Amino acid sequence: MAANKDTITCHVLDTAVGKPAKGIHVKLEGGHAPLKTFESLTDDDGRIKAWLPYSSAHASGDVPTFTLDDVLSEVPNESTWTLRFDTGSYFGLDNTFFPEVAVTFTVLKGQHYHVPLLLSPYSYTTYRGS
Repeated sequence: MAANKDTITCHVLDTAVGKPAKGIHVKLEGGHAPLKTFESLTDDDGRIKAWLPYSSAHASGDVPTFTLDDVLSEVPNESTWTLRFDTGSYFGLDNTFFPEVAVTFTVLKGQHYHVPLLLSPYSYTTYRGS
């Protein structure tokens, strides 16, 4: 994998305005128990290419230092992951039917996963990209 792109990436397009959806907070959860959580914001092009370990505002102790590749290297050949898109904050809670979009998918070792989300206030669709 390229040094600047993680094994799991995503891209959000706001189909209501025909532009990339900039600034959506996205969480990525998966691995084996206990599940690991990562987070990022979509960039100006609506993309997330790299993830940071998530640390709750209420967490105490050390800041997590694991990477997505670290977690993926420790799981069996197949694992389940979920992307959680905070669409309520993007559109405004009173302006969307979906305050969160959750996309759950299976990851096989050694493959790259790109998950595009086509989004509007009252509908969404997704698929496995390349």
